[in-house]
Amino acid sequence: MNWINILVIGGARSGKSTFAEELAKKMAERVLFVATAEAGDEEMRRRIEEHKRLRLATWTTLEVSRCVGGHIVKNIGQASVVVVDCITLLVNKILCHHFDRAGEQIDARLLEQEVGDEISQLIDSMDKTKASFIVVTNEVGTGLIPANLMGRLYRDLLGKANQMLARHADRVYLMVAGLPILIKPSQHK
Repeated sequence: MNWINILVIGGARSGKSTFAEELAKKMAERVLFVATAEAGDEEMRRRIEEHKRLRLATWTTLEVSRCVGGHIVKNIGQASVVVVDCITLLVNKILCHHFDRAGEQIDARLLEQEVGDEISQLIDSMDKTKASFIVVTNEVGTGLIPANLMGRLYRDLLGKANQMLARHADRVYLMVAGLPILIKPSQHK
C-alpha cells in the first residue's frame, strides 16, 4: 500500500472533520482517530460524545492533547490510517498552558519552539509508521488581525504549524462550505 499524508484545512464549520472521516472510511477499515479536544464544559462534552458515537466500531480513538506524535507511534496498532483532529486545538492547548503560567509575560520564542517541536514530532510519526495520515486544522490567515497578544500569537503559531504540515503533505484540501478544493498538488499542472 502507498502511504499518503493529507492535510484538510478550512474555516470553522467548513466541513473539515466530516470530509476527513469520509476519506478515512474510503481508505481503510482500521483507523486510529486521534482527538485533541478536551471537554472543558458540558456543551463540549456533548460534542465529543456525538463525534464518538458516529465513528465506526473498527476505529480506535486516542484522546491526547500533547505529545501527539509519540502517542501515535505507541498506539498505532493495526491501523493503516490515522486521522488527527485537530491541530487547531493542539496549538491552543500549548498556548493556554503558557499563558496560564506566564500571563502577559509570555516568551514568544519559547512558545514557537514548543509548537514547532510538537508539529515536528507529529511529522516524524508520519515518517515512522506504515500508515496514511489525514490531519485536520483551521485556516487562520484570512481573518482580521487579532486585537490582543494572545490572539496574534495564536494566529501566528497555528499559521506556522499549518505551513509545516502543508509542506510535508502529499495532498492539501481547502474546505469551503462543505466543498473540498484540492490545492496540493495543484489541479492545474
